[in-house]
Amino acid sequence: MLKPAEAQRLQLTAQRIRQRLASRGTPEEAAAPPLQQLLHQLAGRLHAGGTPPPLEWIQAQVGQSIQMIPVAEVLFFISDEKYTRVQTAQQEALIRKPIKELVEELDPRQFWQIHRSTLVNVGAIASVTRDPRGRQILGVRGHPERLEVSRSYAGLFKGM
Repeated sequence: MLKPAEAQRLQLTAQRIRQRLASRGTPEEAAAPPLQQLLHQLAGRLHAGGTPPPLEWIQAQVGQSIQMIPVAEVLFFISDEKYTRVQTAQQEALIRKPIKELVEELDPRQFWQIHRSTLVNVGAIASVTRDPRGRQILGVRGHPERLEVSRSYAGLFKGM
């Protein structure tokens, strides 16, 4: 429609729109084009299932190659500048996914956040000790590195 709108022209346009909508079928079908309907159905299925399944594989850079690392083999993730270091018993790799995103994508029963920059595989925790300053330090099975637990996450090990 062009401005200024004439009443007769506006009435004719409204009538044509009603005819087209009526020929499409149900009001829901008339209101949404088929592609949009499909998108709504897919979105409904995604949300109906709850959260997406946790990550099972990490695609990481090791030297000049990209490797698929099973999440079950990861000992810990630690933020390192603009990368996140993925540590397994055999290798160290880098990914560009921040800890904040990993927390949402990993199984919270398998990986605990112990610091704003560190996620640890619960099954890889060998020991929890206190240093002279009273901070909790984690020992990790299969790796010599010690990981500090920040005060915010110390409650995870309260009973220990």
